Amino acid sequence: MDIVITYVNGLDPEWQKSYEKHTNTPIEEKRFRDWGTLKYLFRGIEKNMPFIRKVHLVVSGESQVPEWLNRNEVNVVLHQDIIPHHLLPTFNCNPIEMHLHNIKDLDEEYLYFNDDIFPLKPCQPTDFFRQGKGVLGMSRHLFSMGMFRKICRNSSDLAHTLLHMSPSFTFLRPQHVCTPMLKSEVTEAYNLAKEEILSSMSTTRTEKNLNQYLYLDYMYLKGKLINERLSKKHFSVGIVSAQKLREFIEQPTHQLTCINDVQLSEGHYQELRSTLIAAFDTILPNASKYEV
Repeated sequence: MDIVITYVNGLDPEWQKSYEKHTNTPIEEKRFRDWGTLKYLFRGIEKNMPFIRKVHLVVSGESQVPEWLNRNEVNVVLHQDIIPHHLLPTFNCNPIEMHLHNIKDLDEEYLYFNDDIFPLKPCQPTDFFRQGKGVLGMSRHLFSMGMFRKICRNSSDLAHTLLHMSPSFTFLRPQHVCTPMLKSEVTEAYNLAKEEILSSMSTTRTEKNLNQYLYLDYMYLKGKLINERLSKKHFSVGIVSAQKLREFIEQPTHQLTCINDVQLSEGHYQELRSTLIAAFDTILPNASKYEV
């Protein structure tokens, strides 16, 4: 199986210039801030997921590629390689995620990682795929308050429609962790819903968007996804102390962790950032094959 990682360095001057040129939306720092932890995601993959065939890093342009990245080991994918030209540039994760299946030489089974999810303990292939099916926790929700939940409902409703199923009062929502995708199923869903997908896309996020949950919902409703929660611990940096975060990273109780960014004061951000890097450097001190 492969891993696909999407990454944005919001400190990149070229990216900032393009953002200012093509949007009227202030930069949402928590969505684009670089914590300096990407290399530890790669180290975690090498140490804890040695069965991975290939890692693909998806970025907007060459200026976003980290200097330390070993491009002999990592397939760098630019937005222009996979996303229809009329949707570019984009500063919205949804057009990116909806077109990851277009990556050249992508394996049938692939895991999609945001850059804030890290494998901290040994994993097995069967944690993510079994007998041609993905493995992921799925739940149903009633209230769709807020932009993200509305996007989730949009995606759930369309998945039901594609499979000629009546929309439910509730909507599906996958576990927030790396997501197991079957390229053939994703491609099938995309081709069935291409018009709806493309018309829903926007330069920055809006509540009318569809997101990658469309594919997961489609797989689940077709019986191609096993409803079983992955071993993951979630942290919001807005409420966790630096000490608690460090203790968990150095002695993890779950295979995966998501360290979710929120709005922080500069001082708190710098404290947590240095703590994170120190903790990761304790458990993953050696450069991986993905680094030069």
